[in-house]
Amino acid sequence: MTNNNNQPEVADIFHMYGDDYRQKFIVSPEKTSVMRLVEMCRTAALGGHLEACNHCGAKVNAYNSCRNRHCPKCQTLVKEKWLNARKSELLPCPYFHNVFTLPHELNSLILINMKIMIGILFSAVKETLQAFASDPQWRLEGQLGFISVLHTWNQKLLDHFHLHCIIPAGVLSFNKKKWIVGREEYLFKVESLAKEFQKRYLHKLQKAYGKGELRFTGNTKYLADEKNFMKLIKKLWGKQWITYSKRPFGGPEQVLEYLGRYTHRVGITNNRILSIDDGQVTFSYRDRTDDNKQNEMTVKAEEFIRRFLLHILPKGFMKIRYYGFLGHANKKKAIPLIWKLIDPDAEIAEKVVETVQEIMLRVSGIDVSLCQECGKGKMVCVGTLPKPLNNTS
Repeated sequence: MTNNNNQPEVADIFHMYGDDYRQKFIVSPEKTSVMRLVEMCRTAALGGHLEACNHCGAKVNAYNSCRNRHCPKCQTLVKEKWLNARKSELLPCPYFHNVFTLPHELNSLILINMKIMIGILFSAVKETLQAFASDPQWRLEGQLGFISVLHTWNQKLLDHFHLHCIIPAGVLSFNKKKWIVGREEYLFKVESLAKEFQKRYLHKLQKAYGKGELRFTGNTKYLADEKNFMKLIKKLWGKQWITYSKRPFGGPEQVLEYLGRYTHRVGITNNRILSIDDGQVTFSYRDRTDDNKQNEMTVKAEEFIRRFLLHILPKGFMKIRYYGFLGHANKKKAIPLIWKLIDPDAEIAEKVVETVQEIMLRVSGIDVSLCQECGKGKMVCVGTLPKPLNNTS
């Protein structure tokens, strides 16, 4: 299962220890499916096609990807295609990067109510940012546009729910006649954002509880009692919630680089897995509390699998969302308008369309269509490789 470079992969861990894990613990059909797909990605189990060199005739099997959004192997192409689609939506202005984090006291409840509680996270952040954009005290008074990206992990692959927001540094006036530029250092003070975010999230959470929309199982059963639930709410009101803002960055290249870091990440990439040995997995992580120092951690294989499965999102749940003038219903008209308001003479970048071969050449410097045997010919598809008949995925 390990690739040709002997780099251990998540797929290897699932292949070696996945069956034992599923026999020992209850795993939902959705998470089981993700495990199977990651394990089979780019193997004969998913079929593929046969390629032959048009110069020397050398043949090679090219197997299909699983295309699952949680698979470490499948994100590069998806990310690059997504970024190409965003190039025509970038504005000629600086951008801010804000992060909104939920307190860890909510983690257990989120894990069994992910759709509702993460949905509340998205809506609370959206409402907070738009409320501040329309408040005269921040000298803007208009509509923000921004992209929000959900992350559910920290570097140790534990549950850590937070939202990354990439925000153009200004607003479109409500009458759509002006582009109002924000402050250079920040759009809004993070302390004020945090308090408003806290208020909106907790009010929405209490409302969901009152409507009976939340489930309580395992170590959260005690929260079904209203008195206990309100104790938790009181505790959360007493905490200082974390909202973080990075200084603005500008230019299409920088914005795209930033977006690429966050949009299509998975909990852990294969290059961070250092070894799989005797039922244990060693992986690297950066210690945020120690100046991002690179460290190593070794855990049992079943613990690694448990941590990985924490981050499987519900089917159909959107982890990237667009708001304000960048929302799907608004951006077609709003983006050309804002360009004209910022710089009437500027030319809007066109949407970029690249083939898989072009993307891989740009990203890796490797021409994947070039024959590895003769180095002269191009690989062309000459037939299909069907999935095995006993493939039950």
